[in-house]
Amino acid sequence: MTAHLPILQVIIPLMAAPICLILKRAKLVWLFSLIVSVLAFSVSVLLLQQVMTSGVISYELGGWQAPWGIEYRIDKLNAFVLLIITSISTLVLIAAQASIEKEIPKDKHTLFYVLFLLSLTGMLGIVATGDAFNVFVFLEISSLSAYALIALGKNRRALWASYQYLIMGTIGATFILIGIGLMYQMTGTLNMQDLSQRLPEVAATRTVFVAFAFVTVGLCLKLALFPLHLWLPNAYAFAPSIVTAFFAATATKVAIYLLIRFTFSVFGLSFSFTTIPLQTVFMALGLIGIFVASSTAIYQNNIKHVFAYSSISQIGYMIIGFSLSSVTGLTSTLLHLFNHALMKSAIFLALAAIMFRVGNVQLDNFRGLGRQMPLTMAAIVVGGLSLIGVPLTVGFVSKWYLLTALLEQGWWPIAALVLLASILAVVYVWRIVEVAYFKEPLPDRAPVKEAPLIFLVPIWILVIANVYFGIDTRFSVQVAESAAQSLFGVSL
Repeated sequence: MTAHLPILQVIIPLMAAPICLILKRAKLVWLFSLIVSVLAFSVSVLLLQQVMTSGVISYELGGWQAPWGIEYRIDKLNAFVLLIITSISTLVLIAAQASIEKEIPKDKHTLFYVLFLLSLTGMLGIVATGDAFNVFVFLEISSLSAYALIALGKNRRALWASYQYLIMGTIGATFILIGIGLMYQMTGTLNMQDLSQRLPEVAATRTVFVAFAFVTVGLCLKLALFPLHLWLPNAYAFAPSIVTAFFAATATKVAIYLLIRFTFSVFGLSFSFTTIPLQTVFMALGLIGIFVASSTAIYQNNIKHVFAYSSISQIGYMIIGFSLSSVTGLTSTLLHLFNHALMKSAIFLALAAIMFRVGNVQLDNFRGLGRQMPLTMAAIVVGGLSLIGVPLTVGFVSKWYLLTALLEQGWWPIAALVLLASILAVVYVWRIVEVAYFKEPLPDRAPVKEAPLIFLVPIWILVIANVYFGIDTRFSVQVAESAAQSLFGVSL
């Protein structure tokens, strides 16, 4: 069985999705989906253990040897990302049953779980596959189910957000497909490992430059890098809260994984950062994104919008680390993939609990919630502190490595700007804290109860993880650093 773990990672949620339609009863479907996610999480843990001890796993589908057949190739980088996706999906699904009761019409509950598992399948497939065209196929599975999940919300603005995401996502996917097609034209292969060996021979051709440009721009659309981020704020704000909690922690992380995979593993470090001036472009876009998105977040009254713009800002931090093209810089990016998933899933699950009790997440409705929902609001505060980068939280670890990477290369003005940007995070987090803890509840609102246990359990698992991995960094740093070193070809 262990020999088939790479395919089981994808096939378990894929086969489970249509079974949900047979089960029909909402509670049974929820329990079944949760078990499926736990199984997927278990597989990802086993894969990471296997990769860390034995090295890269190559799985040939149907016994067809690569590059003729499709290969699933698991290394330290994608094993780490698989763990992030499956752990978040499991924790989010614990609270899903209660959350969708208030935010999704009852007749669409089963459809929600089907789409959720398909989206999970797509993300896991994108990360696990070693075939470039397979990446596009799984990208479409994930994206199409994502558009439908966003549109499931009762708020009609969810339809516009979904349509906006559909248009932008389709443009991004088309760009990626054109880039893959051009690479195939020049090399005659779609296997990523094979592409990495054949592309250097034709790297000087205009076609490869165009392919690189198409793939890079397409992925930047998918990961919501400024200024290609316009689809993200409304998609996060008007989607059902449980959908936002899942996507905020996983979807953009998968796109960043793909950007790292194509630039480092497929096109190669020399081409991506020397032949093409990628370092300067991404450094500039990352910095501008941090300041613009954080400044915009300060003026939002919908708290989902606040943290949606915060996500765009945090993507900027990851891109700055990536742009440094150094082991420490890439380590900071991979650390922030993990750490940001913990922060944002905790925050958006807490917002889902507030939606469940209060009915909306406008700033005015947070008045007095610090006393009425102390555990839920405490989770948002800890998540906010982590976003700022306060010591003893995971956010501090990410920023420490990013600042170290910048100072290693003498980029102290950029390091100063990164520290300055953290002050903007203090402002938008403080606005929420001030209203929730220092203002009286709305006089016309009935007393609000604390969130149910089904919300508090996953929320506080994530909150504790935010603090634990901020103190004991051995696991996250070891895996991230090891993955970064392997991408740079550093002997371990």
